[in-house]
Amino acid sequence: MTNPADLKYTVEHEWLRSPGEAAGSVRVGITDFAQDALGDIVYVSLPEVGAAVTAGDACGELESTKSVSDVYAPVTGEIVAVNEALDATPELVNNDPYGAGWLFEVVPATPADVDGLLDAAAYEAQLDA
Repeated sequence: MTNPADLKYTVEHEWLRSPGEAAGSVRVGITDFAQDALGDIVYVSLPEVGAAVTAGDACGELESTKSVSDVYAPVTGEIVAVNEALDATPELVNNDPYGAGWLFEVVPATPADVDGLLDAAAYEAQLDA
């Protein structure tokens, strides 16, 4: 799967879609590369709505049949939505990482921080490095 060109990416394999559904928010998920490396995801732990997150800090976990991996906040801000469908169907992260498998939405404290993240070409280049 190719990485959608309209998203921003982090070196920790998160993606951001701007705008999110909530006013001023960005939607966050993990990349196809990350879900493939994790294997079958069986449990998702996400931050609480209203939680403050700091860019680069762990704010959730994905548990797979292979391991448990942290999810990192791509930007500093406030969580305004989580994908509650993942409680019952965590495999959505594997099956549709750029769509129904999204994780949470955050309102960035500094919206310009999103622009400083990787574009698809830069993300793919760091995968190949």
